[in-house]
Amino acid sequence: MATRPRGYGLTAEVNRKILEKYDVNLEQEARLWIEDVIGEELVPGSDRNQPLGHDKFHEVLKDGLVLCRLINALKPGSVKKMNKAKANFFMMENIGNFLKAATDYGLPVHDQFHTAALFERTNMTQVVNTLHALGRAAQKNGYQGRTIGVKESAYNPRNFSEDKLREGQTIIGLQMGTNRGANQHGLNFGKSRSITD
Repeated sequence: MATRPRGYGLTAEVNRKILEKYDVNLEQEARLWIEDVIGEELVPGSDRNQPLGHDKFHEVLKDGLVLCRLINALKPGSVKKMNKAKANFFMMENIGNFLKAATDYGLPVHDQFHTAALFERTNMTQVVNTLHALGRAAQKNGYQGRTIGVKESAYNPRNFSEDKLREGQTIIGLQMGTNRGANQHGLNFGKSRSITD
């Protein structure tokens, strides 16, 4: 990984705001969910009740192997080739394979992080958000294990009878305005503009 400059001015401010949004409670939920799905501890011997923290969580996920095992546990055979080599290219390829498999699993692209967000640790908040979104997609796809995040809503069409639709047309909604109650008739603010010779 190339050395990233620290950043000054607007870049430093943006990086600070991204780091401030990082929530260790959401990270802890994601960690426990991953451990339950893959069936092993992310950091063997560590206390499961304590969050790993921004840096340690990054180190665990950086090579992409845990993410590939996660998606393979949710949908077997999603990632066929996992690179165990610690070269940067192979680790980034693992992350890319996970993201492609997550898309195939039903995770919308707008809920996913970019490879650099994890690999270069530029936006770990988005990585945690992606894991929560994957948890929602797992619930939607019928995963029966531990859940994470809220359940996504399902399609629920409304069918009204003709009588009910006609009844609704007689009511004037308040969004359309009303001719009753207080209004602004006669209210002036400031001095009116007058043009005189």
